[in-house]
Amino acid sequence: MAGRRLGDERGASAVEFALIVPLLVLLVLGIVEFSHAYRVQGTLSAAAREGVRVMALQNDPAAARGTVRNAADTLSPAITDAQIVVSPTACPQSVTPTNVRVTITYRMPYLTGFFGSGLTLSGTGVMRCNG
Repeated sequence: MAGRRLGDERGASAVEFALIVPLLVLLVLGIVEFSHAYRVQGTLSAAAREGVRVMALQNDPAAARGTVRNAADTLSPAITDAQIVVSPTACPQSVTPTNVRVTITYRMPYLTGFFGSGLTLSGTGVMRCNG
């Protein structure tokens, strides 16, 4: 009688394990995707800060875009010029302080594809023109 009860409990344990495994896998996949998105967001923010700094000091939108692409060269797919918005397009030479803004909009594909095709992230940097 004691041997039969032990066998029944093993079967119940296997069923419980089979019910829990999908939830554990989903949790691990969620952690992986969140950490990837967090890293990409940090890269976008840093690239936007670098780009706006170049724009504020050099007043050259092409150089700012190049700096953004170089600062975010680890991203796959790579950032294109169409994803980088510089406004205003030139720092005005005026007495009143003017801010320049660089915004990057990036469509990050998920690593696993389990949660969909991807997520749109953005990074923004703002700095006063001419330092």
